[in-house]
Amino acid sequence: MEPASLQDFVCALDPASLPRVLRVCSGVYFQGSIYEISGNECCLSTGDLIKVTQIRLQKVVCENPRTGQTMELAPNFQGCFSPLTGPQSYGTLEELVSAVTHSSKKLPVCFLSTHRITTDTRVVPEDEPLMLEAVETRFGTCCARCVLGTGAHRVILHLPLSQQGPFWEWKPGAPRTLLQALKDPAMRDLLLTCPTIPWRALILRPQYELQAIMHLRRTIVKIPSTLEVDVEDITATSQHVHFIQPLLLSEVLARGGPFPLPTEILEVPEGPPIFLSPWMGSLQKGERLCIYGLASPPWRVLVSTKGRKVPRHFMVSGAYQGKLRRRPREFSTAYDLLGALQPGRPLRVVATKDYEGEGVENSGFASLAVGDRLEVLRSGQAHGVQGRDVDVLVCQRLSDQTKEEEEEEEEEEAEDQEQVVLPLYFSGGFVEEMSDGRRYSLEDLTTQFSLPCEVKVVAKDTSHTADPLPSFPGLRLEEKITEPFLVVGLDSKPGMCFEIPPRWLDLTIVEAEGQPGPPAGFLPVATVEELTEAFYYHLRKLPAFESQTPPPRPPKRQGLSKQKQPSSKERGNKSSQVLEMQQPPLLPKAKKKTLPEVAKDRSNMYSKIPAHKKGLRPTKPDIQDPDDDEHDYEEIAEQFRNTV
Repeated sequence: MEPASLQDFVCALDPASLPRVLRVCSGVYFQGSIYEISGNECCLSTGDLIKVTQIRLQKVVCENPRTGQTMELAPNFQGCFSPLTGPQSYGTLEELVSAVTHSSKKLPVCFLSTHRITTDTRVVPEDEPLMLEAVETRFGTCCARCVLGTGAHRVILHLPLSQQGPFWEWKPGAPRTLLQALKDPAMRDLLLTCPTIPWRALILRPQYELQAIMHLRRTIVKIPSTLEVDVEDITATSQHVHFIQPLLLSEVLARGGPFPLPTEILEVPEGPPIFLSPWMGSLQKGERLCIYGLASPPWRVLVSTKGRKVPRHFMVSGAYQGKLRRRPREFSTAYDLLGALQPGRPLRVVATKDYEGEGVENSGFASLAVGDRLEVLRSGQAHGVQGRDVDVLVCQRLSDQTKEEEEEEEEEEAEDQEQVVLPLYFSGGFVEEMSDGRRYSLEDLTTQFSLPCEVKVVAKDTSHTADPLPSFPGLRLEEKITEPFLVVGLDSKPGMCFEIPPRWLDLTIVEAEGQPGPPAGFLPVATVEELTEAFYYHLRKLPAFESQTPPPRPPKRQGLSKQKQPSSKERGNKSSQVLEMQQPPLLPKAKKKTLPEVAKDRSNMYSKIPAHKKGLRPTKPDIQDPDDDEHDYEEIAEQFRNTV
């Protein structure tokens, strides 16, 4: 096939012959566009191969050939079209007859006028079809014998050859719909007429959208047929051409197989890494990996270390085989105690901070001291001092008896035990009182107890030789996350498999040739992955964490605010106190022999220089003989030296 414009190729294309493989003979580039404009491909290079899989009619541009005006027609346009066989119009009937006689055509021919024709007997409307049967001489004038209408309503008209037009030759036939006119090869490139369009003649220029596959393009490429590019159909000689179509891990996950699937990495998403594992550095372009399928179970647990200045964060798979032992939990607010309370499971804690409940705002709330033992009962409401109901936590104060003694006397002293009411906004410190020495699996622990939970790994996962969790004195199981992972193995490291979350690490891959590796069931899979700090806080923003409501804020303390606004009397007292503080300091206490003289001199001096006079400062009085002023400070210093 010879190269043709893309528009001509699409207009002549039979949709039943798809798919077709095209080669771009002359590329086109749009300035300011890299690949797409409005979702369509607008940058094709010379030599690119395109596999057209589908064409779709977008719209039809209707053009007036005389004025150049255009209008857009929807594909469901209801008007009918008839062809005009002549490519040009004729100014008079004589020009039309001359053109017919000098061509291979023979009379009769059909034509129409774009203007109304008035005769002695009737008026021929515009665009009314007429048939020119012969040329006759009538009353000494050459006339064209024309027939108007068909059947029994035929009317013979004799029109002089000098009759002014313009006239258009047309081919009689059944009117066609828009889609029929576009599909008929005989009507292509012809002038048409349509009664519902105000123009006498028109040209239809359809615009299609091609859906195609290109090399290394992950999605279907959409190309407008109006793109100014020449193409060549090479379908017959391109049976061996294989179009590489990239995939995302999320697409592999969505289609669900087949597994195992050998692939090759084409692109790694940009951004900081999410795991601190060694295999993260191996995820590079060109690396071959095998996808074995979905990881089971699909849930993970977010874990943080305890007892370190800089905590480390891990994501632990539900398949983790290590053994864990519960540790006492720590709570900083009464709201945290309420969140940890489970039906049927008693929660006993010990206070680690003092709390004074008999205050201006907390009247009626109990006080706590370090070491007080409490059993959390339920939530409730109490009447606050501001007339508002306050959410509280109802607890029961326990004695310092042992657990066995408490169980024996629990029924007898149930009525005498004291109930403690704490506001939920209470900020203090509690540690859980527990004596659970059992060893739990991760699945049992998350099923039986609510998170967060404090644990210690007492036996590592034997399938994970580099399990880092047993080395930490304490761990905090923070949240259970359900997210699908894919089990993946690297060809460069055949002895280990790991799990990748496509949601957060969506690699671009391509299916590779070759035999897949052994099933993942025969290879160890890493069940513990250390998270980067940035990815950890990204996980903390997930909806599962956002649903956790923050603890209630304590009410504003109006008592303190009132104290901050002293009355006028208090302000007066404070101002007098300030003036007194501005007075010169008193001299050290003198002995009796010098007391009258010093007091007299001092009174005379202060009467001359008042302390409150504006712009002046009180000066320190001069002492004539400081050696004679033996005061108490010297006696204290002497006693101190003797003691030392």
